[in-house]
Amino acid sequence: MIVTIIIAAVATICVLGAGGALTEIGPWYHSLRSPPWRPPNWAFGPVWSTIGVLTCASAVIIWRASATDEEKVVVIGLFAVNAGFNILWSLFFFKLRRPDWALIEVAFLWMSILALMLDFYPRSPLAAVLLVPYIVWVSIAALLNRAMVRLNAPFDGSAERRGMIKGQG
Repeated sequence: MIVTIIIAAVATICVLGAGGALTEIGPWYHSLRSPPWRPPNWAFGPVWSTIGVLTCASAVIIWRASATDEEKVVVIGLFAVNAGFNILWSLFFFKLRRPDWALIEVAFLWMSILALMLDFYPRSPLAAVLLVPYIVWVSIAALLNRAMVRLNAPFDGSAERRGMIKGQG
């Protein structure tokens, strides 16, 4: 049991750390127009930390509820796909400065969370329910991403050049 907890915790920290490392809150991000309902920047850390704890707990619970090696392979695969999409969103939005690409990608992130929940529910409703805050937050993030794309497009490099002209690049 303790080994399962450690592995889940390390994996969670790695995914959140990678996403955090790709998240650059600098002049480019601050130059973007945001909808008035955007959560304050300080809220993202505590929300993602909470989601990380709940996801880690869900992973431990579903691992213990998985009776066969095949079920465990599926769990690992689903979490790996989800981790990849989670990190990819940060890469697109912040590092590559392509919120338009991130908006397309967030649909895959959302579906990967839903796949986790649907796979987990028959074996452990609790493991599935612990992921509800994650899918809710990603839904909010998708709406925010969409609003930011609409307010700031295009993202083909012309916005980057505009920022440089303003001295923000």
